[in-house]
Amino acid sequence: MFDFEYYAPTKVEFGKNSLATLPALLREQGAKKVLIHYGGGSAERSGLLDKVRAAVKEAGCEAAELGGVQPNPRLSLVKKGIELCQREGVDFLLAVGGGSVIDSAKAIGYALASGGEVWDFYERKRKPSGCTPVGVVLTLAAAGSEMSNSSVITKESEGGDIKRSCNCEYARPRFAIMDPTLTFTLPPYQTACGCTDILMHTMERYFTSGGNMQLTDALAEGLMRTVIANARVAMAKPDDYSARAEIMWSGSVSHNGLTGCGNGGGDWAVHDIEHELSGLYDVAHGAGLAAIWPSWARYVYKDCLGRFYNFAVHVMGVRPCGTREEVARDGISAFESFLKSIGMPTGLNALGVRPTDGEYKFMAERCAATGGGKKGSAKVLYAADIEAILRMAGDV
Repeated sequence: MFDFEYYAPTKVEFGKNSLATLPALLREQGAKKVLIHYGGGSAERSGLLDKVRAAVKEAGCEAAELGGVQPNPRLSLVKKGIELCQREGVDFLLAVGGGSVIDSAKAIGYALASGGEVWDFYERKRKPSGCTPVGVVLTLAAAGSEMSNSSVITKESEGGDIKRSCNCEYARPRFAIMDPTLTFTLPPYQTACGCTDILMHTMERYFTSGGNMQLTDALAEGLMRTVIANARVAMAKPDDYSARAEIMWSGSVSHNGLTGCGNGGGDWAVHDIEHELSGLYDVAHGAGLAAIWPSWARYVYKDCLGRFYNFAVHVMGVRPCGTREEVARDGISAFESFLKSIGMPTGLNALGVRPTDGEYKFMAERCAATGGGKKGSAKVLYAADIEAILRMAGDV
């Protein structure tokens, strides 16, 4: 077990009608001028935005608005938000949506508090010195950004968009309003992508050659079993409140750091490879992760055999018969079957992506470069390894 620091300051209001707490939460934060930041038209059509506007007004706050956040949120809209907030004197950012909206709000907050070019933070050229406070009304259980220190932004580029993250404690939201009923109307594909992302946030921390801690492992394994079971329920019955609630809370716990305590920070290679994939092809994040994970797992499992064996037995319910390698491989296959059962791709062909030889090399080299030439913990991966994993995924 490694030493660790754990910090999770977000106040959570969870349950039906939790939106009613928004006026009091804004007053607690001393908000005066609020940016209501959101994505597409669903929040407007559902009436949620009107309720949020009314709550902001009830709190005694003025409001500005900026919609249009896309999946894989764009730097260009972040910059529009920075200009709008500076012009309007915004002192609080309210993200109404899922991880993309929250990440966009965090990026705006970095720039408002720290000044300068916001992309510098995502390219690791400098660190934020603060973040304008962010609050969340969550409508999609997936990224876990409502309690995490992470923000992922995509910079548009003619040579292939660039997707990068900035992890900083300043960006942890002050509060998160989480009503599972707001996720009832999500399309099945979004639900499946969200569940996949939640699982991967814990799996990135679980599959590591670093330390381990019995309690952390038990929490991680229980979370993964919970999401797998309830994903199946939510896909079959979208308005099952219990299933949606289990998934929503799992999303927050999966990425607030709890499932990584004591294990050295995790692997994150699958996420980093997917960032290159979705930067080039603009695929849904959860689907991209699903398309890469089985090939990554088969490439690295022998170097992290104990973790893959435990995953097979404790999470996927594989009987511990045969060699440890056989059990580990059966666990990978069982998880792959689960992904297929909820409609997720398990290779690039199923994702609708067919890279050229040059694109395989481009993604692999750019991914490795962001880590100083290597990625991963379960197995340290260099550009040639990453390219091999991508090509394995491309054969599926």
